[in-house]
Amino acid sequence: MSHPAPVLERLRASSVRLGDVRFAALGGPLEAAWRQAVDELARCILPLDGDVPVLNEGGVYLGSWVESTATINAEVLDRFDPVVTRDTHLQFAAHQRDDGLLPYKLTADGAGYAQIQMVTPFARSVWHHYLLGGRDRGYLAAMYAALARHDAWLAAHRDTRGTGGVEAFCTFDTGHDRSPRFWGVPDQTPGGDAAAFDPESGVLPFLAPDLTANVACQRAYLARIAEELGEDPAPWRAKAAASRSALEACFDETDGCWYDVDAAGHHVRVQSDVLMRVLACEVGDREFFTSSLERYLLNSRKFFSAYPFTSLALDDPRFDHDFRANSWGGPVNFLTLIRAPQAFEHHGHVAELAFSLMPVVAAVARMGRFPQVMSPWTGEPGYTEQYSPAILWLIDTVERLFGILPRPDGELWFTGLVPRRVDHHDVADELAYERTVDGVRFELVNTNTEAIAYRDGREFLRMPHGLRAITDRAGRLTALVGMTARPVAGSVHVAGEELAVKLAGNERLDLDGPRVVGRSGPGVVLPRA
Repeated sequence: MSHPAPVLERLRASSVRLGDVRFAALGGPLEAAWRQAVDELARCILPLDGDVPVLNEGGVYLGSWVESTATINAEVLDRFDPVVTRDTHLQFAAHQRDDGLLPYKLTADGAGYAQIQMVTPFARSVWHHYLLGGRDRGYLAAMYAALARHDAWLAAHRDTRGTGGVEAFCTFDTGHDRSPRFWGVPDQTPGGDAAAFDPESGVLPFLAPDLTANVACQRAYLARIAEELGEDPAPWRAKAAASRSALEACFDETDGCWYDVDAAGHHVRVQSDVLMRVLACEVGDREFFTSSLERYLLNSRKFFSAYPFTSLALDDPRFDHDFRANSWGGPVNFLTLIRAPQAFEHHGHVAELAFSLMPVVAAVARMGRFPQVMSPWTGEPGYTEQYSPAILWLIDTVERLFGILPRPDGELWFTGLVPRRVDHHDVADELAYERTVDGVRFELVNTNTEAIAYRDGREFLRMPHGLRAITDRAGRLTALVGMTARPVAGSVHVAGEELAVKLAGNERLDLDGPRVVGRSGPGVVLPRA
């Protein structure tokens, strides 16, 4: 009987856990960075109102924000601490105003209602928690009621054009501090009234593509929730369709990009991470996403910096090079990075996501702290520290690229990659990851040549480096996916069977036991200058 690999022995001896997860790495600083992330994440979970611990944004941001903490951050945390995610969601619902407006933030000093500040669709995060967390109908009904009332408030106060769109009344409505998108626009609403805008600005309100896409996606998920609760989903689907139609006014066919529309009907031509935000709201088909990769996201004159992705197009003369400040006018923001999988994976472009994130993995592994922003040129850490989106980004990315990730649809993803060495710094040579699912302990070991998966200590899957194995929650293999830009060929050993495979990047091989039942995939888009 062969002895376990040294990295697997290190994993099994580790006393550091995050929920049902352990992680180990040899040959670089990645494991130490992950352990630091686990430690600092614990410091971001504390009570705000009463005795119930909830997720806090961290850093200089003392409290929870709906644009990030309660949505994308809590959605990542859900895989590790679902109780805190649930309590974070319910705390926002508990502080809903009588007129239906949800707070944009919660702090120890109380709730804030001065703006809407929405990015990731809240209803989608709620739906995913419901699926992952055991289908708690009481929770789902409470959150559905709160989100439906908030939607009614938005329709009454943030759609002055009557199109089904959602309008920005100030800079902070989208959290885009210092972005040229909002030059000349007040940071806040007059008197802190989220239903009012400065009438003397001349350009407000903006029909905002990211806010409109957010609500279109949110309404689509509210339709799913309504159906689950035995209500008619049709009204929500009609509202979602109206929001998608309103979004068309923000789109420029020539540029292939979305822009705000000001009060005079003019496009505010600032190319920013609004594009990624809209795409992360499940807007556009696969062909359009491919075009967006080619023209913008993987274009080194636009958003594909040395450490992707910038918050403003690199070729914009207004690009802000100061990554030591809170800025959405240029620097790489970790909130952009933690949202990126929702865009790339929705369209099957997992290989591009993987190679785009590898430089950031290398940078974060050696940073020594978790900032809000980083330099797109050098990967140096910038503004603030102990920032939960950066902490959770690393925890999420380690699981997504090198570990075992449970999905709301019941799939498990075993991803057989190791960090690519994109600069002269070591990151990790071999990795091991453990996650317990439904009482079964799964482990994954990744090297530069292969990935080996274990179920309750016994090997059940061996595959070449560069693949993702998709299984059900019991570990039964259902699909393989190519995770690198180059094709991967070799033998997959599973359940006593051997399967010879060759998969291109992003190609998915659907399986019924050892039998191939389907092939699909969009092909790989490579970076370009």
